[in-house]
Amino acid sequence: MTSHRPGNKISQIMVSLAWISFLAMLVIGFDRYLEKRTNPNERPALAYTAEGAAEVVLVQNRQGHYIADGKINGHWVTFIIDTGATSLSIPGNVAKALNLTEGRAERTRTANGDIMVYSTRLDTVKLGSIELRNIAAHINPHMAGDQVLLGMSFLKHLELLQKDKQLTVRQSPR
Repeated sequence: MTSHRPGNKISQIMVSLAWISFLAMLVIGFDRYLEKRTNPNERPALAYTAEGAAEVVLVQNRQGHYIADGKINGHWVTFIIDTGATSLSIPGNVAKALNLTEGRAERTRTANGDIMVYSTRLDTVKLGSIELRNIAAHINPHMAGDQVLLGMSFLKHLELLQKDKQLTVRQSPR
């Protein structure tokens, strides 16, 4: 016959709580590790060249994409750099969170076919030390997820240099 002493139950509870805490920390750590592999450019550093040009150096993620955190109208977003996109394209749910106003409806062609999007203008778009004002963009209500396509309406104002698995984005000094 086993005895049920109060000390045994307390020690069993403490051991169980320790294991649960350990597993929770392991899950959180692994989640952060995977996020870093998906977006190796969280919060790009503020950098300038000797000539005074604002510059951002981005590293490819495991899928070969350039993903980085930046700001639209002062709010943090995650960008996917997309030189094949004519315009900066914002998912509808992100546009709503940023309180963006839907402008004129426009038909546009995507990899998945023709869709309707809404034009908008962004006061500021910031990527690291690069900040541009009055940028044309589209609100795309059909776009899933929360990543913003940083297209040519932003990138056309900048110098892009890709070498190896790095993309250097540079804004000429003013």
